[in-house]
Amino acid sequence: MSETVSKAQYEIYRQRDRYSAWPANYGMWAWGDELVLLFTSGYPDPEGGFHARDRSRPLSTMQARSFDGGESWSVTEAPIPYGQGLGAHEHMNKSVIDALEPVKFTTPTELDFEHPDFAVMCGKTGLTRGAKSWFYTSVDRCQNWEGPFEIPTFDQLGIAARTDWLVEGPSSALVLLTATKPDGGEGRVFASRTTDGGRNFKFISWIDESPVGYDIMPSSLRLTDGTILTAIRSRGVARNDCWIDLYTSGDQGASWQYMGRPVPATGDGGNPGSLVQMTDGRLVITYGSRKLPYGIYAVISDDQGNSWSEPIVLRESQGNHDIGYTRSVIRSDGKLVTAYYINDDPDGERFIEATVTPL
Repeated sequence: MSETVSKAQYEIYRQRDRYSAWPANYGMWAWGDELVLLFTSGYPDPEGGFHARDRSRPLSTMQARSFDGGESWSVTEAPIPYGQGLGAHEHMNKSVIDALEPVKFTTPTELDFEHPDFAVMCGKTGLTRGAKSWFYTSVDRCQNWEGPFEIPTFDQLGIAARTDWLVEGPSSALVLLTATKPDGGEGRVFASRTTDGGRNFKFISWIDESPVGYDIMPSSLRLTDGTILTAIRSRGVARNDCWIDLYTSGDQGASWQYMGRPVPATGDGGNPGSLVQMTDGRLVITYGSRKLPYGIYAVISDDQGNSWSEPIVLRESQGNHDIGYTRSVIRSDGKLVTAYYINDDPDGERFIEATVTPL
């Protein structure tokens, strides 16, 4: 039985004639009560398949900003180069992709990962063989974005990057990425590192080099003792056999140990988790459930990830599986702010919402 906690929901972006989704593909950042979220928005198509989006029209990258800890939001198109279709090629027809402006990479100079207003966000062209990835940076709380800066392929058939960076110093970061499997399908997670401000990257280690189905979309954090934890979206052989696993590294990503399965089942197609640490030290993984009962959930650990609570309901959904892709941050008063996409009617719009929870 899932516990329901006190919480408040706030719409971020909801338009009847739009299909808006997938915050996890982009990112969410917090500077006290100033929050910034990126997501994508296209057009609905009830016949669009698993995701009810219109593949014949380009998707736009949107940016939302809140100054009150997620209770009110302003939304614009993201001020980011090559924002149309960014990170959403798998959701558009080839003719639409071919019509997009070709991405031209630039070389980062003088990046400071420890700048107090720093943010980094990744983009990609796909999920499987041939996928290329890159990143953007901002040093003014996402008012302006620089890039795109190329992420190498590391001798893999494709790289499908979603944002998962652990800053280590002004020019050093551990970057967790998803590569294709040897057959070109998605995916398996590995750690890489840059020590020169994103100009070059070095492969460090696989988390699990040979997953049964796929491992994708890591969400990572560093504990105060230096231990790294990463929550990974996983799938077995069957499409509905999906879960979230947790791994740990005590040597800065050189090697990884399996810790357990905080979320045993995430439903048809699965869903990524967003791993964050509360101000009191507890760990939280938020995620969307694509199995009944649909909704946005959280599990909590008070022993640094060794054990986890039963799921807590953050937001019930009366719709269908086309929900989730959470991003979570902690605002100034210590409350958990979780953004996601959701629907309350299978035939209705998919929209972006935030839940604020005093866990």
